[in-house]
Amino acid sequence: MRSRFSGFCVGDETYLLRTWHPSTRPPHIDFDETLRWQRLEVLQTADGSYLDTDGTVHFHAHYIQRNRPGHMEEHSRFVLQDGTWLYVGPVGVQPA
Repeated sequence: MRSRFSGFCVGDETYLLRTWHPSTRPPHIDFDETLRWQRLEVLQTADGSYLDTDGTVHFHAHYIQRNRPGHMEEHSRFVLQDGTWLYVGPVGVQPA
């Protein structure tokens, strides 16, 4: 989760798409040039250890947009595939 947040901070589309599950991965990412990610606040995690094949992360991602602070909140689902954790989407989204 933290590495994906960093990917958004620096606009690393290649990394973000590589760590996105194929069933929910968009063809590309449209970065908003007016938005600057500031910090990630992980509120809760469940599963996701070396013995698990899926896990969740509940977080706030703080940003500045047009000189105004804001945040987004998501409870994200990740799955382990071929030794790599992949972002699926908000909890409730199932990979195909």
